[in-house]
Amino acid sequence: MGRANEEVEALLREYADLIAISGADAFKARAYEKAARAIGGHPADITGLDTKGLMEIPNVGRSIAEKVEAYLRTGHIPEVDASRAAIPPGVRELTRIPGLGPRKALVLHRELGISSVAELEAALHEERLRDLKGFGERTEQSILHGISLLRQAGDRILLDAATEIAEEIVAELTRIPGCVRCTYAGSLRRMRETVGDLDILVAADRSEPFMTALAGLPVTAEVIAHGAKKTSVRTAAGLQVDLRVLPPGSWGAGLQYFTGSKAHNIRTRELAVRQGLKLSEYGLFDAESGENLASETEEEIYARLGLPWIPPTLREDRGEIAAGLAGDLPELVTEADIKGDLHTHTDLTDGLASLDDMIAAGAARGYAYYAVTDHAPDLAMQRMTKEKALEQRAQVRALDRTVRRMRLLHGTELNIGPDGGLDWPDDFLAGFDLCVASVHSHFGQSRQAMTRRLIRACENPYVAVIGHPTTRRIGKRPGVDADFDAVFEACARTGTALEINAHPERLDLGDEDILRAKSHGVKFAVDSDAHATVHLPYLRYGVGTAQRGWLTKEDVVNAWPWARLQRFLRAKRG
Repeated sequence: MGRANEEVEALLREYADLIAISGADAFKARAYEKAARAIGGHPADITGLDTKGLMEIPNVGRSIAEKVEAYLRTGHIPEVDASRAAIPPGVRELTRIPGLGPRKALVLHRELGISSVAELEAALHEERLRDLKGFGERTEQSILHGISLLRQAGDRILLDAATEIAEEIVAELTRIPGCVRCTYAGSLRRMRETVGDLDILVAADRSEPFMTALAGLPVTAEVIAHGAKKTSVRTAAGLQVDLRVLPPGSWGAGLQYFTGSKAHNIRTRELAVRQGLKLSEYGLFDAESGENLASETEEEIYARLGLPWIPPTLREDRGEIAAGLAGDLPELVTEADIKGDLHTHTDLTDGLASLDDMIAAGAARGYAYYAVTDHAPDLAMQRMTKEKALEQRAQVRALDRTVRRMRLLHGTELNIGPDGGLDWPDDFLAGFDLCVASVHSHFGQSRQAMTRRLIRACENPYVAVIGHPTTRRIGKRPGVDADFDAVFEACARTGTALEINAHPERLDLGDEDILRAKSHGVKFAVDSDAHATVHLPYLRYGVGTAQRGWLTKEDVVNAWPWARLQRFLRAKRG
């Protein structure tokens, strides 16, 4: 099961949304949002903490701590239950639409009686929203796009949540006597940004112990089907889990079959047919004699088809078969290749851990270099000043190479203003080792304005990396509308790297944009955007996304040795 921290974080975020929907004190909603983030990012499990212990977590005051303690004891917070009852379920459903927001959802309910996505879609097509204050034609298009994104997501969950559930199940099944191999396959093994269901594979001679065990695991809320070859369950989060037990001799064939996308598997089966073979989850067989030619490992399967082993993250039918046949598959960047993190935060702005703790956590990951990039002053809520930045710089300089000889970079995450301007003048930016620049507001600008905005930031000589370039939050906020091919060209021309933000809610750039940007000659930085020590391991998801974009360590600036990274940063400044 997930840590109680994540459970409480989700509950407090929901309560913050309910407060916002009701039109109550915006500061109260913000307080619960901040407490949710703090508890979710707290490195220790909160289970068993009393009110006093909870209050030691930043941004958790007595009132919130008492509610959390009550929840840990009883499983309920009366105020949350009351708020749920007071808000029509349909209004809460509307807030799931990316870009709509709780206030607009409440206006739609009060003014037009809309309480479902279907009713909202009908009202949009009838143009009934246009007379409402704050709802113009542009807003209509934005909401329609948000509905489309919501439907595309369906019941899919984020990559990190799916990984946590899958790893828990694999750990439990691996302990059962008779288990030869156990892992997850499907879209999770391919590191897709969202996962619709989990495929778990076991290699064993007997299936029943594993089928029975899955049905009885704490994560299982409902058994959908129980059989000798396949058992399907549903978790409390609504995620379907399909378990298949294979003969150990068929492990490689089953893993290949249940990992590839449908399109990839069609390609491999076509390749087999052209060679007089038949490929299934049990092996690669001679079509006439039925002789099993390969089945124990994926490498054997692909080799018999005339291919090198194809990494799971490439198995999407985006040219990997042709590249494999031609000997042109890339040697993909791996997490082990990453030599440092270039985008992290501390509690000086909106992070949850101190400078010392974040640096120590980076060193524990074996990094050769590590950048601290707290927010700049245009995000007023962060209350950053030049004086604070300079004081932090002195601290970073004093700590440089004191921890495992890790090089420390003092950086900043700048805000790209509506016109492409940045928080600080160039003469002050020159003092930072690294500047990441990101869009944090005015997401609804026109395509032309947003394109100009991003390109102007690229052209600033002190901006080394464009952070989370599309600004999307998966399932919550669509990416901005810009001519990204023009932005990619500008990045390649100016020597500005594009970030692959590894936070599971972002994964921005996404894989398809990475492929396009790579074709323009862009370099990338895979960063955690960590706001707590527990966020640093998010890097694995960014690397998976980079692999899906066919990137090698040559494409990723923070996979380069320190000396080469230094040259890259200096070259941008001329």
